[in-house]
Amino acid sequence: MTTALRRYPVLIALCIAALFMVVPFLIVVVNAVKSPAEYSEHGPLSLPQGVYLDGLKDFWQRVDYGQKLFNSALISGSVALLAAALSVLNAYAIGIGRIKGRTWVLAFFVLANMLPQEALVYPIYYLSKQVGLYDTRLSVIIVFTVIQAAFGTYLLSSVLGQFPREILEAARIDGANKWQVLWRIVVPVSRPTIGVLLVFFFIWTWNEFLLPLVMLISNDNQTVSVALGVLQGQRLMDATMTNAAALLGVLPAIVFFLVFQRTLTRGIAVGAVK
Repeated sequence: MTTALRRYPVLIALCIAALFMVVPFLIVVVNAVKSPAEYSEHGPLSLPQGVYLDGLKDFWQRVDYGQKLFNSALISGSVALLAAALSVLNAYAIGIGRIKGRTWVLAFFVLANMLPQEALVYPIYYLSKQVGLYDTRLSVIIVFTVIQAAFGTYLLSSVLGQFPREILEAARIDGANKWQVLWRIVVPVSRPTIGVLLVFFFIWTWNEFLLPLVMLISNDNQTVSVALGVLQGQRLMDATMTNAAALLGVLPAIVFFLVFQRTLTRGIAVGAVK
């Protein structure tokens, strides 16, 4: 045992970290299919005697989960696509175009990405009121597209800054203009990195809570993360429904991550080789 610890310390540490992440999820799953009586009698760590789905059904009907799921998928998917496209355009100008003041522009994007959302709530709320976008999904899509694109621009700029100049010069000699170089050469070569950004942007936007809570006050526009807040009462909390809500809230993000796991792994591997 001591020899194994010395030989594979990183692997053992990763296994322990994975265990700490998996166990809470399993506890949520177990309590989501447990009846309130079983939870009160045996506690959260006991196994259920049967499958109790009323908590899942009650939460689904109480918050109109189907509509919330559609809103979250629409907002997260739109932000992922728009932010990735905007990041590619910005990074192409900064990393390959070598615009003047490149360092200061990158510093601006880093600063924009580091600002806490609490500092953005009132300005965004005021501006959305002025332009008539308050309580619309479009307002949240625009805000998160800008926020996510700031990080994407910084990351892609460093990647495109190392792009082989010989390939670009050969394309220009063949008569390709800037747009053709971008879409036919730069984007295909950078596809693994762009795929990683798409996965991250979707999951990050899906888990956002503060800005959707402030910007989306109508029940028809709210997201899944905001819907979870309606279960908190002042004197009463249904533990099984809370676990059911947590399961339904995190399950779509897990499914999305598993579907695009190969894209994420390929992108990270390509970045490591480079």
